[in-house]
Amino acid sequence: MKNSNGRIPAAVLTGLLAVALASCAVGTGGADDSDADYDPDADLSGSVTVMGFSGVDEVATSRVALAEEALGDVEVELIEGDLDLQQFLSSVASGNPPELLYANRDQIGSLAARGAIIPLDRCIEGEGIDTAQFVPAAIAQVTLDDQIYGIPEFNTVQLTMANADLLAQAGVTIEDVNGSDWDAVSAANQALVVRSGGGLAVIGYDSKLPEFLPLWAKANGADLISEDGRTAQLDDPAVIEALTWAVSIYDAQGGFSDVKAYRDSADFFGEGNQFATSVLGAMPMEQWYVNVLNDESPDAPLAFDTVRDRTGKTLAYASGSAWAIPAGSANPEAACRWARVMTSVDAWEAAANARIEAREADGKPFTGILTGNAEADAMIEGMVTSGGEPWDTAVRKMYEANGSTFSLPANPADAEFTTALQDAVNSVLNGQATAEEAMATAQENAQKALDEAWAELEAEE
Repeated sequence: MKNSNGRIPAAVLTGLLAVALASCAVGTGGADDSDADYDPDADLSGSVTVMGFSGVDEVATSRVALAEEALGDVEVELIEGDLDLQQFLSSVASGNPPELLYANRDQIGSLAARGAIIPLDRCIEGEGIDTAQFVPAAIAQVTLDDQIYGIPEFNTVQLTMANADLLAQAGVTIEDVNGSDWDAVSAANQALVVRSGGGLAVIGYDSKLPEFLPLWAKANGADLISEDGRTAQLDDPAVIEALTWAVSIYDAQGGFSDVKAYRDSADFFGEGNQFATSVLGAMPMEQWYVNVLNDESPDAPLAFDTVRDRTGKTLAYASGSAWAIPAGSANPEAACRWARVMTSVDAWEAAANARIEAREADGKPFTGILTGNAEADAMIEGMVTSGGEPWDTAVRKMYEANGSTFSLPANPADAEFTTALQDAVNSVLNGQATAEEAMATAQENAQKALDEAWAELEAEE
């Protein structure tokens, strides 16, 4: 199940990972010398098979060319299609894994704990990878029990996006819907929503549940899990308050099912998107959607801001991808070289130049790339080209958000933790439980999974 831009929804990915890990155990990790086969002085030769990375656009192909050049005579094969976790775990269990894996960062903890991927200490040292150059939230997401298991690539953040005409007609502003004042967002939602013939004609505000509860909890001063990844905090009163408020946004519009049905009927990735057709007032959304809107509906009346916490500070929930080396990789040296080059500042500069050329050919502005590499991000920000308003504001807000990110820490039960969280949110959205009841159940399930996973990991160390 993919959405229209080829991305697999986060909830689906989480379910796939939980099922795959449960049905295809490959043994626990935790061995300090599990990357001992990596030899930083080895001559590169042989081949590298890459799973999970297709590399079809200019941002990918420009970097692939540099990585292949750095690998010399090493033959590289990119397995077509998105990552199939069941296939990957089966390959590790059978002793015939790919040499290199491209995965979501929130999958790294579970994969590492089960011994499916190796720590990268020797790789990082041997290739001279400066981990300090990465966005802190990104490197934290691939660090389990003080060991790094992935090299971050790309970063995803959220912006507040709105239909400026609808805001003006309702007598509200972008500041009323940026999250800094939940009462103001609720009032704006009421002012913006339009019902006609018993159904929705305009969605006032979309709080984007279940996927954005971590954002709203953090905006309310709560962390869903402790910094060390060992203690679930899902029943924190601030989390319950955040969930209750975010659900109330849907209740005020007839309920989540009504909003979701109307939202899903829109041409989200086309010229008939919700903003272009004026059927959505505002929502938080990942920054890549700016390019979708610029490509498909450049004349739509849009307004942008960052998402704010309840003190007014910019906040973004970071996610993204990472390069990892599977346990049993036949060519870890070449795999590490590839990961280092693909995430280097030079590679990102080449990618930015390639994207600029492509955008100029289409008469479009270059709106930047969030790479996960803070040094590269600073360089690329200086390369963006003006598209006029509101696009220049969108780009400026994107980079502001990228400087204020957080992530959930890696833990050995990250798939089970996320499943417990999303199941709880969905039960509230569907009217099956109150926020207090749902989060109490989620807390119990998540903590049990964490305790068992950490105990198993530590028993192997």
